[in-house]
Amino acid sequence: MQRRDFLRMGGAGLGALLLPSYGNAVAAEVLTTKIDVAVKKRLADVALNAATKAGATYCDVRIGRYLRQFVITRENRVENIVNTESVGTGIRVIANGTWGFAATSDFSDDGVAKATAEAVAIAKANSKFQSEPVQLAPVKGVGEVSWATPIVKNAMQVPVKEKADLLMDVNNHALKAGADFVRSIMFLVNEQKYFASTDGSYIDQDIHRIWAPLEATAIDKQSGKFRSRAGLSAPMGMGYEYLDGKPSGRVALPGGAVAYSNSYNMVEDAVAAAKQARAKLKAPSVKPGRYDLVLDPSHLWLTIHESVGHPTELDRVLGYEANFAGTSFATLDKWKSGKFKYGSDEVTIFADKTQPGTLGCVGYDDEGVKTQRWDLIKDGVLVNYQVIRDQAHILGLKHSQGCCYADSWASVQFQRMANVSLAPGNKAIGVDDMIKDVENGIYIVGNGSFSIDQQRYNAQFGGQLFYEIKNGKITEQIEDVAYQIRTPEFWNACVGVCDDRDYRFGGSFFDGKGQPEQVSAVSHGSSTARFNGINVINTARSLG
Repeated sequence: MQRRDFLRMGGAGLGALLLPSYGNAVAAEVLTTKIDVAVKKRLADVALNAATKAGATYCDVRIGRYLRQFVITRENRVENIVNTESVGTGIRVIANGTWGFAATSDFSDDGVAKATAEAVAIAKANSKFQSEPVQLAPVKGVGEVSWATPIVKNAMQVPVKEKADLLMDVNNHALKAGADFVRSIMFLVNEQKYFASTDGSYIDQDIHRIWAPLEATAIDKQSGKFRSRAGLSAPMGMGYEYLDGKPSGRVALPGGAVAYSNSYNMVEDAVAAAKQARAKLKAPSVKPGRYDLVLDPSHLWLTIHESVGHPTELDRVLGYEANFAGTSFATLDKWKSGKFKYGSDEVTIFADKTQPGTLGCVGYDDEGVKTQRWDLIKDGVLVNYQVIRDQAHILGLKHSQGCCYADSWASVQFQRMANVSLAPGNKAIGVDDMIKDVENGIYIVGNGSFSIDQQRYNAQFGGQLFYEIKNGKITEQIEDVAYQIRTPEFWNACVGVCDDRDYRFGGSFFDGKGQPEQVSAVSHGSSTARFNGINVINTARSLG
């Protein structure tokens, strides 16, 4: 499922679509339970001992319990409430210098031992075709440790009725504010993940994520024309406290829009969405041409994701994903030169899986590597990629960067995007300062549809809200805006980034990659940034 199509799916259909990948339906009460860590350690030891005995030189075990809850509504009705659980063990080994993997939902000692033997047999069979042995960057075992998302309120423990009542309140307020149609959804995720390896690690992690998307649609009944505005919340690595609507999470934006950072008032956003969707019906269409763009973090996160996050994944650079998810223009020769200007001097972009509240924040990745922060682009220059243990030697690194992930115990872990973010500017600059000397520009809020080529070089991005800027002031709301970029030209056109007072996160709950496809959740932070001389097209004219 593509992100751009996500909120366009019908509520009931969406729930049915998601169910197969997320396990068996269970009662809501099951979502609040855990497996005894002693049981997980015993099963892990069964696998580690069986792998070593069968001739494996390395083994890691992931015992996973993946819990999901979806509450899906539209207008005055709840369309679906789904609780799912998926539990099992994945065993990855190296034998004869080659990877092997197998998984089982059998939690008996015999079941785990049998799956381990299968993983070793697969590795030995594959070794006949291996051109060179796997080279793992060293990882020091950490013994028995635990890590948990620092939540205030476990969303799984909140009664379903309370969640449904909130969404019904959201919908009612949106309808009263002028929406003809509205949908609101709540997604809750709890990944209970236990990792053990022959390096000597036994890591127990309890990871929580939350997302509450909405969309309001207004119709001009005379013309049949309609416009929609999606919610401006971000999916977060937080508990139910994210939905408490505290004023501290509210960020007033130019043009009358409101964004949210560490808490989200869903009712307030739904009312604004309804009013702004109706205002879109009367907004004039943009005149194509070159504009200076001022991009809010609620919009810029997706541009970062597609034009920096993906092309700096080393497996893309090496062509490993060419068959499905694409390659990358940011090839090794550009990195080796030490001079490739990915962006202007204003642009420093870093990867970080330690930022609290982000979707990718964990203590350890799915290879038992402690998570970290590192620069990808420093003062505009490409300086690094995103790598895991068996890729580190390619860049001459002595350690993994801790960005290995699997979306299920039944999936083999591989390189996935870390939180990739644009660093705030060093000068004290607010959004109004960024706008005040723009003579002919557009201010964009929220992410919309997009397209991008397989090398992440040529792209086009839309948004949710567009405001014309004339002579340093926002004049009116406009419509039908999309901008076209060539990635390095776009980032070299960045002339300023607001300071950390404006720093906020956006993110993707369902970022797809790999074959068979896996999804991961990843955040992207930034402050508002300005890009000069960007080509803007009129999407209404483009469509016909």
